[in-house]
Amino acid sequence: MSYEESLDWIHGKLKFGIKPGLRRVEWLLEQLDNPQDKIKGIHIVGTNGKGSTVANLQHILTASGYKVGSFTSPYIVEFRERISVDGQMISQSALMELVDRVYPIVEALPKATGFEPATEFEVITVMMFLYFAEFEPVDVVLVEAGLGGRLDSTNVFRPLLSICPSIGLDHQPILGDTHVAIAREKAGVIKSAVPFLFASDRQDVTAVFEEVCQSVGAPLYQEGVDFSLEAGDYKDKEGNHLSGIVPGLPGRHQIVNASLAIKACLLLMKNFSKLTTETIKTGLATSSWVGRTERITDNLMLDGAHNNESVKALCDLLRDHYGDKQISILVAAIAGKPIESMLDQLQEVGKVTVTTFDYPTALDLSDYPSQLPRVGDFRQWLAQIEPASSGIFYVVTGSLYFISQVRRDLMKKHYSEKI
Repeated sequence: MSYEESLDWIHGKLKFGIKPGLRRVEWLLEQLDNPQDKIKGIHIVGTNGKGSTVANLQHILTASGYKVGSFTSPYIVEFRERISVDGQMISQSALMELVDRVYPIVEALPKATGFEPATEFEVITVMMFLYFAEFEPVDVVLVEAGLGGRLDSTNVFRPLLSICPSIGLDHQPILGDTHVAIAREKAGVIKSAVPFLFASDRQDVTAVFEEVCQSVGAPLYQEGVDFSLEAGDYKDKEGNHLSGIVPGLPGRHQIVNASLAIKACLLLMKNFSKLTTETIKTGLATSSWVGRTERITDNLMLDGAHNNESVKALCDLLRDHYGDKQISILVAAIAGKPIESMLDQLQEVGKVTVTTFDYPTALDLSDYPSQLPRVGDFRQWLAQIEPASSGIFYVVTGSLYFISQVRRDLMKKHYSEKI
């Protein structure tokens, strides 16, 4: 297949939707001699903060001289971002080779097993494990879960450690309606003797993780209890102390994500001897993540805040860093999100305009509160951006699928040299 045909085949699996479960992925991986058993990996689950935690770890480990694979979703600029090495996405030729390898197995699955056809995410997950095990072996793979944990397609390997940056209310129809129910789904990745790091200030969530870790014999480390990062100083109960920490990713919530990355690296040091306090500091300081609190120009930021928790984090950031400016916000979301409460939060910090975009589940303009200003095309809003000297700070937020389209459009135009 050509590159375009390969992408079309992968995306063609979207029609099979989301089907939590491991049997299809496990069967596919067995036909490939279980590549997931041949990698050293870190599993990252959670409602928000997964991508930032992956970015922090990747920058730290790369700065330490390790070859680092990453598996993330969704992509912002190009599909190949989802599988990357040291921040560089795989080549078109490598993706084509992967598709050629897995195509006959994926297509044979329903007839050979009686299972339903594989979903797009399951196919990509299998390709990822195969790539890092055989095509491009790396020192460590950072595996971001797609949805949940217990039945997520990525939950088929034994990691060096697992990390959960947050628990919030998202994807409730699949994961459950309460923080406890969602925490139990995420806790499904906890494995015997594998350290589990998490951040939550909810006692009911903490109780779930404590119960599961105790039942399987997994070491448990809670941010704010067993380790913390405050005013640039990291400390933990083991006596580690790192000073002068300056996270490259801005915002209060990124302090928590940075703290998790530091603790993870300190736990990894016994097996990854090139990790040092200096490479941890350097990696964190240079960390960045496309489409998340990303400054495109001096007065334009893109941030994929797509639920109440991530919108709160964005609002805190805007208050802390841009409170002296007039803030103008463009929002587009997909169905199933608590859009009214998200908009209420955003309206507390700036003038909100809503729009829609080309995506199957994107909200129509009529789905938004009638009193809000609206534009039919996000390009109309972008066209009215004034220079930084005007004192206005512009923010585009909402669905990451929306952010992806906006960013691609910006790259084609007069902002491209800054991206």
